[in-house]
Amino acid sequence: MTFNEIIEIVLQHEGGYVNDKDDKGGETKYGITKRFYPHLDIKNLTKEQARDIYYKDYWIPSKAYKLPLELQYAYFDCVVNTGQSRAVKILQKACNNKNSFAIKEDGLIGAATISAATRLESDRFISYRILFYSLLISDNPTQEKFWYGWYKRAKGA
Repeated sequence: MTFNEIIEIVLQHEGGYVNDKDDKGGETKYGITKRFYPHLDIKNLTKEQARDIYYKDYWIPSKAYKLPLELQYAYFDCVVNTGQSRAVKILQKACNNKNSFAIKEDGLIGAATISAATRLESDRFISYRILFYSLLISDNPTQEKFWYGWYKRAKGA
């Protein structure tokens, strides 16, 4: 999948304008939040602006394009939904579960993580992503209202 194909699915998952009091990102449109983009007029954000932000601020720094094709969508969607450092830690944890050698779970996407991911099945990564959401809800039950959406999203539904 290309960035353009992946971002269309991500934008569908993210949806339109929302201002949910329980969403830690605050005012949100297409997944772009006021918390991280306080200078933007979130309510009037266009899809084209969102795509540009995702490409420059998420796709390129996440190095999703360097991962095996079968992991690119699941990993990039996780970056968008949980943040890059958390998504990388999930990826690293999944790699460490699969491989006979351990890589550092530091949240940084470097050569060791990219190399370790070449042997990783997307289902294993997805299972660790779902585990992350489960633990998040255990720590903060107010987030349970987002569970089913996170679960479906993680599974690629």
